[in-house]
Amino acid sequence: MTKITQNFELFGKEYSLTTGEIAKQATGAVVVSQGETIVLVTATISKERRDLDFLPLTVDVVERMYAVGRIPGGYLKRETRPSDKGTLMARMIDRPIRPGFPEGFHNDAQIVATILSADQVSQPDVIAIMAASAALQLGGVPFEGPVAGVRIARDPHNGEFIVNPTFDEEAASDLELTMAGTADSISMVEAGANEVSEDDMLAAMEFGQAAIAEFCAVVQRLVDQVAPVQLDVKLDESVPEVAKRVAPYYDDMTVALKDPDKQARMDNVAALKARIKETFTPEETEEWDAEIHAQLKALEKRAMRQMVIATGERVDGRRTDEIRPITATAGYLPRAHGSALFTRGQTQVLSVLTLGMLNEWQRLDTIDPALGRRYIHQYNFPPYSTGETGRMGAPKRREIGHGALAERALLPLLPNEDDFPYTVRIVSEVLESNGSSSMASACGSTLALMDAGVPIKAPVSGIAMGLIKEGEDVAILSDIQGVEDFLGDMDFKVCGTENGITALQMDNKAKGLSLDILSKALEQAKRGRAFILSKMLEALGAPRSELSEFAPRIISIKIPVDKIRDVIGTGGKVIRGLQEETGATIEVTEDGTVYIASKDTGGYAAKERIEAIVKVPEIGEEYMGIVVSIQPFGAFVELLPGKDGLLHISKVARGRVAQVEDVLNIGDKVHVKITDIDEKEKISLDRLDKPEAPQGTSGAGTGGSKDFRPRPASGNRGREQSRQPRRRH
Repeated sequence: MTKITQNFELFGKEYSLTTGEIAKQATGAVVVSQGETIVLVTATISKERRDLDFLPLTVDVVERMYAVGRIPGGYLKRETRPSDKGTLMARMIDRPIRPGFPEGFHNDAQIVATILSADQVSQPDVIAIMAASAALQLGGVPFEGPVAGVRIARDPHNGEFIVNPTFDEEAASDLELTMAGTADSISMVEAGANEVSEDDMLAAMEFGQAAIAEFCAVVQRLVDQVAPVQLDVKLDESVPEVAKRVAPYYDDMTVALKDPDKQARMDNVAALKARIKETFTPEETEEWDAEIHAQLKALEKRAMRQMVIATGERVDGRRTDEIRPITATAGYLPRAHGSALFTRGQTQVLSVLTLGMLNEWQRLDTIDPALGRRYIHQYNFPPYSTGETGRMGAPKRREIGHGALAERALLPLLPNEDDFPYTVRIVSEVLESNGSSSMASACGSTLALMDAGVPIKAPVSGIAMGLIKEGEDVAILSDIQGVEDFLGDMDFKVCGTENGITALQMDNKAKGLSLDILSKALEQAKRGRAFILSKMLEALGAPRSELSEFAPRIISIKIPVDKIRDVIGTGGKVIRGLQEETGATIEVTEDGTVYIASKDTGGYAAKERIEAIVKVPEIGEEYMGIVVSIQPFGAFVELLPGKDGLLHISKVARGRVAQVEDVLNIGDKVHVKITDIDEKEKISLDRLDKPEAPQGTSGAGTGGSKDFRPRPASGNRGREQSRQPRRRH
C-alpha cells in the first residue's frame, strides 16, 4: 500500500490523516495530526473468533515522554502505567467506537493510540477518535463508520464556539464540551462547565454535531481513496430454535424483574434463567451454550424495556421521573476534616475530605502541559459494594473515569487558592451500588466540602438519566439503577447547581438519538437535580463557618522576593529552626508568598517571626532589643532576627562610663531607638531607658568608631554566653 495523505483545514485549524507509511502490519494504521501534535492509531483484529457473548474490544493509549522532549521521572526512567489523562483518553476513544461494531462480532479487536509528538498547544485525544475509525475502515473491518470526535469551547469575548481549542483557548472558556459520533448521531458526550445553562449546552451540542459531520466526511474521503478490501470476518448468528424455546418465558421474566430490591431481583432472574436452561438437553447446552446465554439476556432486556414503554412502570415500581429515597448525613466521621454519607435507594457513598498545604498538590509527570492539581477526587468501587468478591488493587478505568467526572463537577465551585490556600483531597468510597454511584459521589462530596467549612460558591447535585427507545416510542428515566443502565439505551449523567450545569457525561447505544430527546432529558434532569439538592440541604444548608478542629489553619503572607533567602537561610537552617520552634509547617514560593500551616497558635508565632525577619528597620523606630555582643566601643543589640544595631558606649547610660560591662551584659533587654542608617545599612541606636552611670567609674568611654555591618540572617541561634566578639563579615 502506498502512502496516502489527506491535508485539510476545518474551523481555522490545520489537520492531516496519513496511511500506508508506518505500522503496515496492523490491520489498519493512521497517523493523525493537528499542528505539531501527532498520534499513531492502529487497529488490529485477530483471525480467530472467541466463544463469547460480548465484543472483545480493547483500547490502549501510549504516552511517551519523548513526545515533549522529556525523560520520565522515577528510578526506572521508563514509562509505566498510563496516567489518568491517558486512561481517560482511552475511554474517550472506546465509547464512540464500540457501538459501530456489528452484533455477533467476537474477534479480538485492539486499538492502540501512541502519542508521538505533543506540541502542548493542540490536544491529542479527540483527533485520535477519527483516526481510530479510519484505521478500522481502512483495515476492511466490518464497522459502521466513519466516527469522529470534537471538543467545543466558547470564546469569552464574542461568545462564538471554537472547535478543537488549544489548551489556552480551553482555559479561557466557561465551557469544555467533548462529543463523538457519526455524521447524524451522537454517541458520547463529556462536558465541564462553569454553571452553563441548559440552552447554552444544547446550542454547543448542536454546533458540535455539525462539526462532527465535517470531520466524518474527511475520513470517508480517505477511505474512498484507498478503497480497502473487506476482511472475511464471520459474525455469530442467532439460532432460531433457541430463540423460539426461550420466548414463551416472557411473562415469567416480567414477573421476576418486578422487585425493588436489587439482590432479590437478581436472584429471581437467575432462578428463572436456570429453570429455562434445564429445558435444554446436555447435548443442546454444549452446542448452543453461548447462544442460550445470549437469548436469556435478550429476554431480560426485552421484558424490562417493554414494561417501561407499555406501562410507564419501572422494575422497582417507580414512575419514569421519580427519584429513589434519599438520606444524607454530614459529619459522618468524627475526626475527618469533612465527611458525608449519601444514600439514594440501594446506592451509598461515603465521601471523606482532607485539607493540606498547597505543596501537597498532586504533581503530574505526563505529556500534558498541566503540572499538577490542588483538587484531587478519587473514587473507589470495592467488590463488596455489589455483593461480590474480587481482587482489591489499583483503580480500574471505570473508577478513574467516575472520579474525574465528580472532580470536574465540583472544580468550578471551589474558592481560588488566594482565598483558600489549601490542597483538597476527597475520597469517595462506594459502599453499596445499584446505579448512579458517580452521581452519589458528587452529591456526597458537596456535603463533605460544606462539612469541612470550604467556602464553595454553590452546592452541586447530580443525577443519572436513562433512555428506553423502541421505534418511535421513547421513555426518559430519572435516577437510573443498574439494570436500566445495563439494558437501556443511554447513561446520561448531569451535575450542576441551581444556576447551571457544571459537568455532563453521556454514553448512547440508541440509533437516532436527536437533540430534541437530549433537550427533554436535560430539562427532566434539571428538575431531578433540584429535588436531590433540596434533600442534601436538609442535611447541611451551607458551609460550616469554622474549619474542623482537626484541619490545619493556613496563613498566607507576602514577602519581598529578595528576602526569601533570609527566611530560608543557608541550607534551610532558618526555616527549619522556625518550624521546630513553632511546630508550624512553612512553605515559601518563588513569588514570595509564604504559607504557614498549624493546628494551634504556632502558625501565628511563625508569621510574626517571618515578618520580623523580612522587616526593614527605619529611622525613628523603637525596639525592645537584646544585647548579643559587647565591644570596647559599645554593644550590639539585636532588633529583629538577623538585624543588629550599634549602641555606642556614649549612649548606654546617663553620664560617662569606663566600659560597657559596667551597665550592660549579654542577654540584657534594652529599649532603643534607631537614630541613623547609613548607606552601608549600618544602624546606630540610642538607649531610651538609660540608667545613671555607676558611681566610681572613671575615664571616658573611648571606644572608637568601628566598621560595622548588620549580621546576616540566621535561624534558631543561641545567645552568646561569653564576651568574645563575633566575627563580622
